Amino acid sequence: MTKYTAVLFDLDGTLVDTAPDLGFALNTLLQQEGYSPIPHQLIRPEASNGSAGLLGLGFNITAADANYLPLQQRFIKLYQDNITRESDLFSGIALLLKQLEDTNIPWGIITNKPAFLTTPLVTQLGLDKRAACVISGDTTAHSKPHPAPMLYACELISQTPENCIYIGDAERDIKAGKNANMTTLIARYGYISSSDNIKDWQADGIIDHPSELLQWL
Repeated sequence: MTKYTAVLFDLDGTLVDTAPDLGFALNTLLQQEGYSPIPHQLIRPEASNGSAGLLGLGFNITAADANYLPLQQRFIKLYQDNITRESDLFSGIALLLKQLEDTNIPWGIITNKPAFLTTPLVTQLGLDKRAACVISGDTTAHSKPHPAPMLYACELISQTPENCIYIGDAERDIKAGKNANMTTLIARYGYISSSDNIKDWQADGIIDHPSELLQWL
């Protein structure tokens, strides 16, 4: 029998493909400012890095720039208004979640996305009543790669970290899982850029499709 009794997912780039709507918000903002839109294939690898990464890509600015905050506020409003315009579960996730539920293996979400964005996204996709826990970036005092959200998730679902698998598509996900003594898997189908050397992340495994998780259970 497997030792794993729960599965925890990162949200953007692992459980849900949110890049189309994040890209829509960025390109809408760019066009409002008189710039040309950016191709989706360039936006996709930055989607896990939130507004900071996307505004850096689109406007070549950082949080230290004077016009960063006004642009960020407008970007977030555009994203909020279109949060499930095209966003949906990655191919294979719906079946995977059903298989987990059918075998009474609880699953949850741990994301660095703030709750005011996580909650409507998860609710509109019908995941809020199904997930055993939903931990946002501001649920605990620290976000990933700190282990605090991971350990809090374990408390909520009454599982030990050593019996949990955590799946993510960013190095901070793997660090957070490892910091909490979870088994970690990289979702290579997610928002990983060509410059990422994922072997350096030292995860316990790499999956190219959500169905490959079942091999660990």
